[in-house]
Amino acid sequence: MKLTPVMDAEALNRFLETDFPQIHTDGKVFDVNTVGPGMVVMRLVPNERHLRPGGTISGPTLFALADVAAYCVVLAHIGPVALAVTTNLNINFLRKPKPGPLSCTCRILKLGKRLAVVEASIFDENGDDLVAHATATYSIPPR
Repeated sequence: MKLTPVMDAEALNRFLETDFPQIHTDGKVFDVNTVGPGMVVMRLVPNERHLRPGGTISGPTLFALADVAAYCVVLAHIGPVALAVTTNLNINFLRKPKPGPLSCTCRILKLGKRLAVVEASIFDENGDDLVAHATATYSIPPR
C-alpha cells in the first residue's frame, strides 16, 4: 500500500492551531515534525499539568498524544477533514516515561473510504525503549 500525503507538517500544525486551538490551552505542546508516505511523527513537550506523582508523564497525556498523532496521520493523507473522528483507541502502557519530551510515530495500517486504522508508537525522546503502543480506528465522513 503506497500512500501519498496531501498535507505536510506545516499545514497540519496550522490546521491544529486554527481548528483545534483548545489542544494548546496551556501553551503549545503538540508539534507535527515529520510527514511521510503513510506516517507522521509528532512531538509532545509536556508541561506541569501533564505530570503525575512518581516522576512520570500521565497516562491521559500519552493517550492524547496517540490520539492527536493518529488524527494527524489520517488528515495528512485525506486532507483537512475536521469531522474525521476516533471510533476506537486501544493503548498499552509499557514503560514509565521520565518527564520530558516524547515522540510518537504513527503509521497507517489501512486507509479506506470510511475507516482508517492506525498504529502509534510512543518513545521517550532520548530513549530507544517503547513507552506506549496504541491502535486507533477513525471514521471518515463521506465527501
